[in-house]
Amino acid sequence: MVHGDVGVELGRRVAAAVAAALDLHITSDEAVIRPSRRDGVDYQSNVALSLARKVGPDRTSGRDARDIAADIVARLDAADLVEPPEIAGSGFINLVLTPEWLAGRASALLDDERLGVPLVDSPRRIAIDYSGPNVAKEMHVGHLRSTVLGDAISRLLRFAGHEVVPHNHIGDWGTPFGMLIEHMVDEGRTGSADLPSISLSSTGLSSIGDLSISDLNGFYQEARKKFDAEPDFANRARRRVVLLQGGHQETLALWRRLVDESAEHFEQVYAILGVQLTPDDVYGESFYNPFLADVVKQLSAKRLVKVSDGAICAFPKGFTNRDGDPQAMIVRKRGGGYGYASTDLATARYWIEERGATDLLYVVGSPQAQHFEMVFAVLREAGWLTGDHRAEHIGFGSILGEDGRTIRTRAGGSVKLVDVLVEAVDRATEIAERGCLTEDQQTVVARAVGIGAVKYADLANDRRRDYVFGRDRMLAMDGNTAVYLQYANCRMRSVLRKAGAEPAGGTPVVISRPARARPAVADSGVPAGVRGGDAGLRPAQALQVPVRDGEHVVLLLRQLPDPGRRCTGRT
Repeated sequence: MVHGDVGVELGRRVAAAVAAALDLHITSDEAVIRPSRRDGVDYQSNVALSLARKVGPDRTSGRDARDIAADIVARLDAADLVEPPEIAGSGFINLVLTPEWLAGRASALLDDERLGVPLVDSPRRIAIDYSGPNVAKEMHVGHLRSTVLGDAISRLLRFAGHEVVPHNHIGDWGTPFGMLIEHMVDEGRTGSADLPSISLSSTGLSSIGDLSISDLNGFYQEARKKFDAEPDFANRARRRVVLLQGGHQETLALWRRLVDESAEHFEQVYAILGVQLTPDDVYGESFYNPFLADVVKQLSAKRLVKVSDGAICAFPKGFTNRDGDPQAMIVRKRGGGYGYASTDLATARYWIEERGATDLLYVVGSPQAQHFEMVFAVLREAGWLTGDHRAEHIGFGSILGEDGRTIRTRAGGSVKLVDVLVEAVDRATEIAERGCLTEDQQTVVARAVGIGAVKYADLANDRRRDYVFGRDRMLAMDGNTAVYLQYANCRMRSVLRKAGAEPAGGTPVVISRPARARPAVADSGVPAGVRGGDAGLRPAQALQVPVRDGEHVVLLLRQLPDPGRRCTGRT
């Protein structure tokens, strides 16, 4: 086989058959090879239907797609890969991989850590923005999707061979910090012991300390109430913002302590989730503040902005408001301040010009879709985003409660992310206690099962859609859940342990009957899944790859004799 991706190889061979049968030259992609959903069929080519619709030479124009498919099948040289092809329906070519090829492929993959996935030919430098929590606020369940999806996309792109540079765009600047710092001064919390750092216990799931991040949530709420109710305090808070932006040393020192307290909380949550973000990846709004004025200056010089109601606005082509008028994107506010648009423009410009990024990815909720479309449009009009660069907003839906509404606490507030993780681990503890593990082993297993269930449930759902956070479902022992897959892994490792050795690379694989071939077919399709997500740098398309593999692991386990859920020793 010339290509490690069986889908690409089949496409190459079908394209050769089209050339031989019809004297037409197509690419392997144009051979339209797709995994088949039909029982007993591995792949399908729709190329005959595509050719029948074309207005071309007499040899194809007006011909029945089934006749074209028959000509292609007659010239297809793929006996080493597939059984004799079948023509189905209006002209589909059904392809079934031979047991011999599958067995040989499975044997080869035993010693291949990359499961047949080749590195990309032309690696790119990709800057990816994800997670983005706010300073002085505890991370809530709404941060889960961006954090988990962003981490999965980063891992996938690194695995493909790209250089990935994550940047955690935290909210650490602006009016709220004038309010918070002024409240700190009013409350006398300016000493070094007044904002002690937090730490987490060995389980990583409980806060201690005199003023934890949870207390900062309350501190923020107190400051907000005072800001809304006391004009004098509000004026002082606004003046404090000016001092902060002007580099006032005392104000900066208080601001830094707020940031550091929050950053420690973020790092601990990332460690619990197994997310690869580090303190070095933090690029808060404050980082881009020095670049904002020049963004406005450059856009003005390029005549891409104009004054509207006192504010400096861009009006990218193709965007209109409800009245049909050009849609404004505020670059600088009437009072001289800057908003999200100016910060996002400065961010993109920094990563393209200063850090040499070829691609910009933003893992941010779907409601921000138009915002990013307008930002990308202005970047192109300014010449900062060229034909050599790509930018993509990877949107995602919301997490819903069992009632089908945005998940909230009983009091109507945001659900803290740590509370979600605590509950998941507590529920998983009940599963761990069913075996004959030691107490320390139960703690390790409960954490792995609970956190794994939360992450897998997020990845298993279509990222573009809302999904219901079903606590019982995600911790179910059956079906396509993290718990069952972890149990499956334990079962297989137990079998290998009892056998006394793991199979070495090149060990022959025997496929005894067709049903046992399906997991091998799934393994052979991993390169296609990674390639599909990497092609065009739309990695989010491949996030279903691990989920589909999970489904096939479930399928594989159901083919094995079930020894029951008795404890068989260490797991």
